[in-house]
Amino acid sequence: MAKITMTVNGRQVSGTCDDRTLLVHFIRENLGLTGTHVGCDTTQCGACVVHMDGQSVKSCSVLAAQAAGSAITTIEGLASNGELHPVQAAFKTYHGLQCGFCTPGMVMTAVDMIRRHGGNLDEATVRAELEGNICRCTGYHNIVQAILAAAAETGGARQAAE
Repeated sequence: MAKITMTVNGRQVSGTCDDRTLLVHFIRENLGLTGTHVGCDTTQCGACVVHMDGQSVKSCSVLAAQAAGSAITTIEGLASNGELHPVQAAFKTYHGLQCGFCTPGMVMTAVDMIRRHGGNLDEATVRAELEGNICRCTGYHNIVQAILAAAAETGGARQAAE
């Protein structure tokens, strides 16, 4: 058993888990933060994306023990003072979700995408960057539009032709 400590959504947490426990399971089962979804457990779907030390990672590919000492942000950590994060708000406004299963991973990927690309973010880049995130409900059009709108709102995107 491993005893680990990390910062999750700005709060220091500790817990004990089996050495082979995946970060996604530690987040959900030990911390009770169920917004991070378990989809495939093989890094194919992207439903489990969180930010680890500021970068997006698929939490089903990281052992909880590997994340010890790291700063983790989950979907629950994006909203601030009861206000949705601009990407969350854009997903709501542009209906970038249907069943909602992939949404946490898509939002977390989008936040990181906007952080990394800023003013160079365009439709082609968004579509390429979403390749590791699967949505089985939509054709991605509304998801892409939501990400571009959020990037534009935060000062970082060129709008694609509709």
